[in-house]
Amino acid sequence: MNKRRVVITGVGAITPLGTGAGKSWQALCQGKSGVARITKFDPSGFKCQIAAEVKDFHAEDFLDRKKIRRTDAFIHYTLVATRMALDDAGLSISDSNADKVGAIIGTCVAGMITYEKNLSDLKEQGPDSVSPFFLPGFLPNMAVGEVSIVFGAKGPSKCVATACATGSHAIGDAFRLIQYGEADAVIAGGSDTYIIPVAVAGLDRMRAISRRNDEPEKASRPFDKNRDGFVLGEGAGILILEELGFALKRGAKIYAELLGYGSNIDGLHITEPDWENQARCIRLALNDAGILPQEVDYINAHGTSTMLNDLAETKAIKAALGEHAQKVAVSSNKSMIGHLLGATGAVEAIFTALTIRDSIIPPTINYDTPDPECDLDYVPNVARKAEVNVALSNSFGFGGANAALIFRKFRE
Repeated sequence: MNKRRVVITGVGAITPLGTGAGKSWQALCQGKSGVARITKFDPSGFKCQIAAEVKDFHAEDFLDRKKIRRTDAFIHYTLVATRMALDDAGLSISDSNADKVGAIIGTCVAGMITYEKNLSDLKEQGPDSVSPFFLPGFLPNMAVGEVSIVFGAKGPSKCVATACATGSHAIGDAFRLIQYGEADAVIAGGSDTYIIPVAVAGLDRMRAISRRNDEPEKASRPFDKNRDGFVLGEGAGILILEELGFALKRGAKIYAELLGYGSNIDGLHITEPDWENQARCIRLALNDAGILPQEVDYINAHGTSTMLNDLAETKAIKAALGEHAQKVAVSSNKSMIGHLLGATGAVEAIFTALTIRDSIIPPTINYDTPDPECDLDYVPNVARKAEVNVALSNSFGFGGANAALIFRKFRE
């Protein structure tokens, strides 16, 4: 069976750099940081007091009050990003195509804000204080469920939860559905909002997040020698993937073609990465795409800003690309948007498609002191104008979950 071609026709994003993919992309290319002191709660007394919060999003501008009251913020982000992506794609879901439009949307932690509130209400006020919409507003699969209810998609659907690789796995699984004819279009991506006291405390206890409280905008510094952990972020990224013929028939614009997908798991440690298996994941994606290592022009790195992860990813890129690793441009969006957990792979996939479209490689900001063990071209501090025909996007998650996506400039 010949696999069908898959293209990206619409994008929607809510990030610490702005509401909307265009606004976020512009700020990213300008090297702006979305990291600041936490405002969602009083972080005084916490060793980490910084995060990459979404700052200009107001759910009431997009959703009715009943929907807002009954659902968690991660669902709000999902619904709005989906509306943006569908509008951008110009895709209308109707009775004639609904059963061939799927939805795969993931989350790392789901509705923890709703969970925390209801648990607090239970303890302070008793059982009758718990909302009857607690479970529907909290469960991980309710984001994709709400998308189907609101927008009418009735094709293949599921929720993905693979920690920091979630968004990329959702896109990769959607890619497969279209390739093999189970759907003509899929709404795919991820969403998370987890900037709450217990999360910040727990991640700090793991020594996973930065404590650079005096210079928040400089805290996320992937591949820099003085990196001290990632910055917790939040947001959502949604892409509209379509079978090429389906997209062309309705005259859709095309950002890029999704060409290959690799997925595996380390089986080594809950948090320590296995660079050899990450390299195998990249090779799986390249082989799936039919792309040689030397054809890759750009890598959108996972680039978390932790000592172990950045070193492991550097080794993985070298192992997978061989000599070409020294020639390829590599950058980390997380230097500006922080780590968006289940949304990160989806948002970074959007930025990768825009890199191809606009021939602009966003920088890795805060790269001031090279690490001798991380010695690739990380596009330091300033965006670079460059023709990008083939791009790789990496996502690696807790538990050893790995995902790699290959994108190519569209050509008929």
